[in-house]
Amino acid sequence: MKIIFAPDSFKGTIRSPEVCDILQKAFQEELPGAQYVCLPMADGGEGTVEAVLAAGKGERRQLTAKDPLGRPVQAEFAFLPETAQAVIEMASASGLELLDKTELNPLLTSTVGTGQLLLEAQRLGAREIIIGIGGSATVDGGAGVARALGCKLFDADGQELPEGGGALRQLATLDLSGLAQWNQQIKVRVACDVTNPLTGPAGATAVFAPQKGATPKMLPILEAGLQNWGNILIKLGLIADTAQPGDGAAGGLGAGLRALLEARMESGARLIAELVGLEEHLSGASLLITGEGCTDEQTCFGKLPAVVAELANSAGVPAILLSGAVKGSQNPLREKFQAVFSTLSEVAPLDKTLAAARENLYNRARAVAATLRIANCGK
Repeated sequence: MKIIFAPDSFKGTIRSPEVCDILQKAFQEELPGAQYVCLPMADGGEGTVEAVLAAGKGERRQLTAKDPLGRPVQAEFAFLPETAQAVIEMASASGLELLDKTELNPLLTSTVGTGQLLLEAQRLGAREIIIGIGGSATVDGGAGVARALGCKLFDADGQELPEGGGALRQLATLDLSGLAQWNQQIKVRVACDVTNPLTGPAGATAVFAPQKGATPKMLPILEAGLQNWGNILIKLGLIADTAQPGDGAAGGLGAGLRALLEARMESGARLIAELVGLEEHLSGASLLITGEGCTDEQTCFGKLPAVVAELANSAGVPAILLSGAVKGSQNPLREKFQAVFSTLSEVAPLDKTLAAARENLYNRARAVAATLRIANCGK
């Protein structure tokens, strides 16, 4: 029996490599003779690079980059010399996790550190860059990336703009001459499952800025800045509009990458599945186990467990979902997964539930494995 573990992280609690370790330990207790394949997964957010490295893909590389507030931070990415690919996680340099709650302020935060990671990947010889853009602390439309790549942003008086989304309202001129240092032959693929446009009621500011620390007073400032940024990108002929799915991802970084680097938006889950070779591993597999921290019917609309299950089902491999919590009706989930389990063992306050997450995951996984063992005894 060949069993594949391909879970997402249990967000805020357990990263996907550790989820794989717990699942394998539990299953080995009940099915010691089975063959196990651990493929930690991610969708472009925090933990993407870690998942790729844990799957045995690439080498860990570090760079002292600027964090969202311009301070030095050790950012990591994966480099695959054999395929000349780099896997970048923008959250490593420009993410929410790098800031205290008191520091969250998208008027000031910048994606310049993400641009520095892109340049380092180019320096190493990357011909293809996969960049996950989940977990950002920014609403600057990718203006920080533009600066890192050599562009200059000026106001109407010819003064360079400060970093952050709050200054974009004053942007009058974008000097692209420095962009010549970027090799436009590099293929940039953006791992992103967000489909929001840049601006408007479903845009980056309205939907995501409050999560990044924006107060009600900040919202119109940020929206006006992104509208101005988008209009200038259009006037320069870099893009035709800012309404494409994913333009509003990561505080508008999606639109910025599309305009500056001709980047292509792709399903983050499918990109990482491709990178770690999930489809190849499904050959000869008996079962796939996936999971996430919390599941509801929205999981069926392109979230990682559903994507993984679709790939497994296409290969004739049944998929089991082992989630930290399952909310709402399970009927939509049963169309994707052959079985659905929640790891929660009792109703408890959130802090106690999170503290027991590893134990609950192990116990439920072992129960699933024991059920499989009993079922196999009759064959």
